[in-house]
Order: sequence, then C-alpha cells, then structure tokens
Amino acid sequence: MSTLNVNGKTHTVDVDPGTPILWALRDTLGMTGTKFGCGAALCGACTVHLDGQAIRSCITPVSAADGKKITTIEAATNGNDRVGAAVHKAWVMHDVAQCGYCQSGQIMSATAFLKSLPKGKQPTADEIDSAMAGNVCRCGTYARIRAAVTDAAKAIA
Repeated sequence: MSTLNVNGKTHTVDVDPGTPILWALRDTLGMTGTKFGCGAALCGACTVHLDGQAIRSCITPVSAADGKKITTIEAATNGNDRVGAAVHKAWVMHDVAQCGYCQSGQIMSATAFLKSLPKGKQPTADEIDSAMAGNVCRCGTYARIRAAVTDAAKAIA
C-alpha cells in the first residue's frame, strides 16, 4: 500500500512501490488525463508535476512520490491554478491541439516552465523551445505551442 497526494487529495493505492506513477494514476485512480506515450521518458506525454517539477510519470515509481505532491492535468487546468489556467486558455486560443494526444504533457511542461521563471520574466523563443524540448508533438504544432507559451507568460506577468 502506498499513500499518494494527488491534486491535493490523499489516496491509498494498493500497488507495488516500483509501479510507475502513470499506472497508479490511470489504472488505480482512474485519472486518464495523463497519457502513456513511449514508456521510456522520451516523449513527455506522461508529464505530471512532483512537488512542482515536471517529471515523466511513466518511469517514476510511486515510491518516489512518498511525502510529495503530485499534480496532474486535471488540477492544472481546472481554473484553480493561475498559471495552468493561463496556459490552457492560450492553448485553446492558439488552437494548439491537432490530435491532442501529447497536449496534457505539453501543458504540464509549459506550466512548470512558466512557474520556474522569475515573476514578470518574458521567455525568449529559444528558452521556450529548450523548456519544451522533452515533449514530442507528432503533429508538429511547435510554432503554436511557442506562441501559446508566450501569450500565457504575458497573461501571468
């Protein structure tokens, strides 16, 4: 049994401590917003926050979350997270998603990136590209992703 703090709520899950957080979220807790992509931490579709840091939940074991807070796409975009809400709004405004499969991971990476910046800092295109480099979009919406992150940064300044 493991205890996870997910989106501010405590959950007890009956999984092996080595189980990736992704599967505890999806299969045990029924939170399917976080996606399985590659299973090797290469694509970023499974990105969640662990104590505010973007991590790949497909390779991070449940045991690594002991005493830490997991934030998923469900909480980042529900309107209670100012930065996540700004990113989500910009995503919609720029019509970023095509197939949409990678988008929860993209949004989680963008949110963590913007939260890591000093207040009011406007990131350059190169900084955005670098921050988002771990997330793959097979549809190739990178220009729209960059524009959405830029607009979200302006909205939270």
